[in-house]
Amino acid sequence: MARSLNKVQLIGNLTRDPELRYTPNGNAVCTFGIATNRTWTTDSGEKREEVDFHRIVAWNKLAELCSQFLVKGRKIYVEGRLSTRNWTGQDGVQKTTTEIVIDDMILLDSKQSGSNQQAAHTETHTEPEPEFTEEPAPKTKKSEKQVQKSKEVEKEEPENNDEEVAPDDIPF
Repeated sequence: MARSLNKVQLIGNLTRDPELRYTPNGNAVCTFGIATNRTWTTDSGEKREEVDFHRIVAWNKLAELCSQFLVKGRKIYVEGRLSTRNWTGQDGVQKTTTEIVIDDMILLDSKQSGSNQQAAHTETHTEPEPEFTEEPAPKTKKSEKQVQKSKEVEKEEPENNDEEVAPDDIPF
């Protein structure tokens, strides 16, 4: 059997703040946009720049981390795969979108919008494939009880041995 590969690596800046939602069965899903720039010089010596915009999707724990650490303008590295999906819009028209489903994200800048944000490196390998609807589910705010419960769960979970990677440690 022939092998195949579907892998995407991007370094870019967030075009908007992440949107965190939950599927009906409780899986976290976070969507955001990244802009990547390409600059070149034409044969006549004129400098040109091209910008591409990418829709990024993260699931589960990675989705929650993206929602917590990312804000518009941050420079990040993401790694994942291309995914194309189709759906029927409210107007009855068939629609298609291509997005990058990520399983790795690294913060590349040192902007600190929170008091304890540091360069973060996350990696997950579990990606469900639930149904999507055209309209995103409304953002949900956790109640004080849910926040307290999640803090208790965090205390019970063993520490993750993933190393944090500082931007100065990245070789590019």
